[in-house]
Amino acid sequence: QLHLAESGGDWVQPGGSLTLSCATSGFTLDYYDIGWFRQAPGKGREAIGCISHTGGTTNYRSSVKGRFTISRDLAKNTVYLHMNSLKPEDTAVYSCARGYVCYAEPLMSDGGYDIWGQGTQVTVSS
Repeated sequence: QLHLAESGGDWVQPGGSLTLSCATSGFTLDYYDIGWFRQAPGKGREAIGCISHTGGTTNYRSSVKGRFTISRDLAKNTVYLHMNSLKPEDTAVYSCARGYVCYAEPLMSDGGYDIWGQGTQVTVSS
């Protein structure tokens, strides 16, 4: 069964770090790109980054570039979002999705993804 499940969301103070996991099943990461997205309260879903099916390309939205890093572990069928220097404006529900594209800005969007996880809450506040 095709499935993605995020975990690792938590409350963290500004300047802190957090790593989210996206555990996948039912398909092989070698054949699909994985995107990370977030939706803040009262706002629309925003693509923040992606990793290509080869693992050789990662792209990030400018607002998180240099602070967030995407990696993957093929043996665990899991993709990670490592977040550093977190800010209150990073507060959102974070989700991952299986896709066929991994575009850089300005083409980065939530288009081209077909299977989505349920999301995990990240709260950044003091």
